[in-house]
Amino acid sequence: MAPFIIGLLLGLLGMWLLYAKKGKQIKVVNEEKQLLQQEKQIVVEFMHNMVEAVAEGSDRFAMFQRIIHAAILSTGAMSACIYEKTKHNTLQGIATEGLFPPQRKMPLRGQSDSAQQTRTAYLEEVLRAESFRVGEGLIGQVAKSKRALLIPDAVNDPRVLQQLDPALQVRSIIVAPVLFQEELIAVLAVTNPADGLAFTETDFSLVESLAEQVGLAVHNSDVMQLQIEKNKLDNDIELASSIQGLLMPHEFPALKQIEFAAQYLPAQKIGGDLYDIFSLDDDTIGVAVADVSGKGISASILMAICQTHLHHFSKQERSPAKVLSEINRMMESSMRRDMFITIVYAVFDLKTETVTLARAGHELPFFYDSQDDGSVVIGPVESEGMPVGMVPPEVFDAIISDTQIQFGKDDALLFYTDGLTESANSDGEEFSGARLLEVLQEHGAGSAQSLLDQALESLTCFAGTDGLTDDLTVIAIKHV
Repeated sequence: MAPFIIGLLLGLLGMWLLYAKKGKQIKVVNEEKQLLQQEKQIVVEFMHNMVEAVAEGSDRFAMFQRIIHAAILSTGAMSACIYEKTKHNTLQGIATEGLFPPQRKMPLRGQSDSAQQTRTAYLEEVLRAESFRVGEGLIGQVAKSKRALLIPDAVNDPRVLQQLDPALQVRSIIVAPVLFQEELIAVLAVTNPADGLAFTETDFSLVESLAEQVGLAVHNSDVMQLQIEKNKLDNDIELASSIQGLLMPHEFPALKQIEFAAQYLPAQKIGGDLYDIFSLDDDTIGVAVADVSGKGISASILMAICQTHLHHFSKQERSPAKVLSEINRMMESSMRRDMFITIVYAVFDLKTETVTLARAGHELPFFYDSQDDGSVVIGPVESEGMPVGMVPPEVFDAIISDTQIQFGKDDALLFYTDGLTESANSDGEEFSGARLLEVLQEHGAGSAQSLLDQALESLTCFAGTDGLTDDLTVIAIKHV
C-alpha cells in the first residue's frame, strides 16, 4: 500500500511540476506577446507622427526635429540625434533633442541650473557643426556598415567617446542607419534610457523599426517636395506661356491691299520665338520675326524685353537698321554671353508700296516677286547683319543696313525662324530653305493663309508629326 501511495504522490508532483512549467511558459509567451503588441503600437504611433511630419514637411529641419522627438517618446531615451548624409558623402548633425553627447571631444562647461538652457543651445550648435566621414567614429561606422549597433554598457566600451561633463556620459546607446532601398539617408542615435537601465534587445529591435520608418518618411517627404516644386514650376511655366501668348498679336491690321497669316509653334510650353505685326501710322506697318538662342523661361523673358524695345524704338525711327541698332545698344551689355537674338524687322509703306527691312543675323526672308509680264522671280531678300547681343555696338552698326524692295500687286513674302527650315526627318535630313522656296514657287499666287497652310503641310509630310525640336514661326504676307 505504501509504495502505491508514494507512487501516486510522485505522479501528482510530476503533473504539478509539468503544469507549473507550462504555466510559466504560457506566462513568458504572453509577456512576449504583450511586448510585441507594445512595440507594434509604438511603431504605429511613430508612423502616425511621421505622416504628420511629412505632411508638414515644407521645412526639412522641422521634419527631422519632429522625427527626433517621436524617437525619444517611442524609446524612452533621454536624448537623440540624427545625422543626415550630405551631398559630399559626410554625415552632418541636423536635429537633436535632450543633452545628446557630441561625438567629438569638447571642453567642460559650467553646469549650474541657470546655465542649463545656454548649455543645451550650445550642445545643439556643436552637434549641428559636427561632420563625420563615412567610417569615422561610431556614427560613421554604422553609416559604412549600414547595420544598427546596440551597446548596452557604453561606459566600459572603448568605441564610445565619453565627454568630461558628467551630464553627457553615455551609459547606453543605440545607433541605427536610416535607409531607403539600401541607400543611406541618415543615422539615428538614441542614448540613455530614462529608467537608468541599459537598452535591451527589444529596445534595439524597436529602434531598427523606427529607423526603417524614418527612411520611408524622409523618402516620401523628398518625393512630395519634388512634386510640389514641380507643380510650382508647372504653374510658373503655364503663367509664362499665357503671358507669352498675350505678347503675340491676336489681330492683324485690317488692310485692303495686304493679307497677313502667322503661325507660332513652341517646342515646349514656352519658347524663344517672337513675331509681331503692328501699325506705326495709317500708312505704315511694322513686321518682326525673332529667335532667341535657347528655349524656356529665360528665352521667353529675353524675347519680351526685345519686343518692348522694338515697340519703343520703332516709334522714334522709321529705319529698321537704326531700330535694330538701338535694340542691340540697349541689350548687348545685359545679355549673357551664351545668348543672342536673331531678328528681321520690316517696315511696309502702303503709299509707296515698298518694304524696307534690316536683318540681325536672322534667316533671309523669301520674296515672291510678280513681274508685269506675268512671270515670277523667287528668292531671298539679301541683307547683312549680326545677331543682337553678340557683338558691341560699333561692330553691329558697321554691318547692318536697310534693304528696300517694291511690294506690289500679287507679291508675297515669307518670314520664318530656323525651326522651320532645320526640322529634320527620320533620316536626319533637314527640310531646308530650298524646299520652302519650292512651296513659295507652287503656292505663292494664293492667299496668305493658303501659303502658310501649304508651308506647314509640306513640313509635316517631310518631317512627320513626332514633335518639334525647336520653336517654329512662319509669317506669310500677300499683296492682293
